[in-house]
Amino acid sequence: MAATEQAIVLLPATRDEKTAQAARGGSLSSQVEKPAALFLKQKRLMLPPLRFRINDHRFTMLPVEGGAFDMGDESGDLWEACRPKHRVQVSGFYLAQYPVTQALWQALTGEEWEHLQFTGARRPMERVSWDDIGLFLDKLEEKTGTRFRLPTEAEWEFAARGGAYGGGYAYSGSGRLKEVAWHEMNSHGETKPAGLKCPNELGLYDMSGNVWEWCADWFDSEYYKKSPPLDPPGPDSGSHRVDRGGGWLSAPRNCRAAYRHNWLPFDRFYYLGFRLALSLQAVGGRRAGL
Repeated sequence: MAATEQAIVLLPATRDEKTAQAARGGSLSSQVEKPAALFLKQKRLMLPPLRFRINDHRFTMLPVEGGAFDMGDESGDLWEACRPKHRVQVSGFYLAQYPVTQALWQALTGEEWEHLQFTGARRPMERVSWDDIGLFLDKLEEKTGTRFRLPTEAEWEFAARGGAYGGGYAYSGSGRLKEVAWHEMNSHGETKPAGLKCPNELGLYDMSGNVWEWCADWFDSEYYKKSPPLDPPGPDSGSHRVDRGGGWLSAPRNCRAAYRHNWLPFDRFYYLGFRLALSLQAVGGRRAGL
C-alpha cells in the first residue's frame, strides 16, 4: 500500500559503527572498550539489522539469535522472585538498539508527551504506563503495517545478557556498572540521552540503567518455579506487569540482568520507559539461522 511505503523504509543497516558514532558526536574508542569482539560477533549474525523510518526519524532493530541460557539470580543474593536459576530456550527475535526516545514518540504521535519529567529528543521516554504503550504500538502498526510489541521477560533477560554471545556479566555488557549504565551514583538525578554508555555484546544500549523497561509479561513472584523451558510467555493473568533493567535512580543490584521488578499497568514514573521488540514473523520469511 502506498501509505505504508511512505511511512516506512525497511533496509539493512549499512553504516558501520564508527560512522554512526561520529554522527552522534562522539568517539567510538571512548565508548566501547572491546569493539573488535563486539562487531565481529555482529557480523556473524544470519540476519542484518533492520532500519525503520517514521517521518524524519530512523530507528534500528537488531537481530537476537535464539539460544539457551540460565535465567535468574546467578549469585543467590537477589530477592526470592529472581530465583531459582533455570534453563530457558529463547527463539530468535528483533530488539531495538535503544529504548524508545522522545524523538521517536513525537515523530509518530506528532506531539510531545505531556507527562515527561526530563525533556530531550534523545532522552528515553518516561512516565509512560504499560497501557499507554499499548496505544503507541497500535499507532505504530497503523503507520508502518508492522506489528511491534514489548519483549517477553525471558527475551529481555536473554538479550541483556548478550544472547548467544554473552560474556557472563552481572550487568548488560560489563561487570563494571559505570561502563554500561546510568544509575543512582552517576546520573546526576536525571535520565541521559540514549547510547552514551557502552553497548552489550549484541550492540544494545542502556539495557542496564537510565530507565526501567516494561516487558510484556504479567508478574508472578513464583513464576520461575513453574516456567516452561521454551519461550516462557509469563503468567496468564495478574495484577502487575514486569519491568526490567534498573534506571537512573536505581541501586547497582537493581541494574543487574537477573533483577526482576513490577508495577501496575497504569503506573507512570519518571524512571520507567520501554523498548520495542519484533517477532521474526512480523518481518516476513527471513528467518534462516535465528
